[in-house]
Amino acid sequence: MYMTSASRNDQTSQSRTCGKHSTSNIEWVTTKKPEPSPQLLVPRTILLIGPTGAGKTPLGEYTEQHGYNGHHCTHLDFGATLRNIDTSLAPVGKLTTADITFIHKVLTEGALLEDETFYIAEELIKAHITANILTKNDYLLLNGLPRHIGQAKAIDKIVNITNIIYLHCSPETVYERISQNSGGDRTSRTDDTTEEIAKKLKIFETRTKPLLDHYTQIPITTIEISPKSTPNSIWKTYNEPLS
Repeated sequence: MYMTSASRNDQTSQSRTCGKHSTSNIEWVTTKKPEPSPQLLVPRTILLIGPTGAGKTPLGEYTEQHGYNGHHCTHLDFGATLRNIDTSLAPVGKLTTADITFIHKVLTEGALLEDETFYIAEELIKAHITANILTKNDYLLLNGLPRHIGQAKAIDKIVNITNIIYLHCSPETVYERISQNSGGDRTSRTDDTTEEIAKKLKIFETRTKPLLDHYTQIPITTIEISPKSTPNSIWKTYNEPLS
């Protein structure tokens, strides 16, 4: 190897700016290490389980406003999230246009996300956590997820379930609450026909209610729901003052 006069001149010249340096006849460019992706917090999570019309959404909204035992609590209403995506056609996270089309099909048929399409729910959960969970002391209140054992096993990998609130509501009470709009959240619902309610109650009994047996190691608070139950009265049941 030999050095040209141009190379010798480069040796004596000052190093170039913009991150480019020279030593002898060798030049390199300094590069900034890529920032590591922020680690997703694994929030303490409360599952809100109950049939359609039991008041899960009004309770979730009330808890988000007033907190859970003195802690910030964010409410993820999975059904409402799906309906919003279907209406706005706006992608969330890594979801594609095809995924949004599938969401529309799920809502139209009153179906559930099965194991092979759980990635849709996972994207929505992660997006919600990223936007709303600020510290490890915050709580996530999951409403509408999981809906069956397969979803429960997948969700266990994303969140830390610490409590379950089960809103026990008889079919008769469900029909009465929906007809009276007891929770104040049924005005714009187009899926509250007698046939659709019966279908949802059947799915709840056969696929969602068994979750109570699946989560035998997690404290479950069972709350009896009447036609007159309000978010405030229910919230007081599981929000005892901290000792």
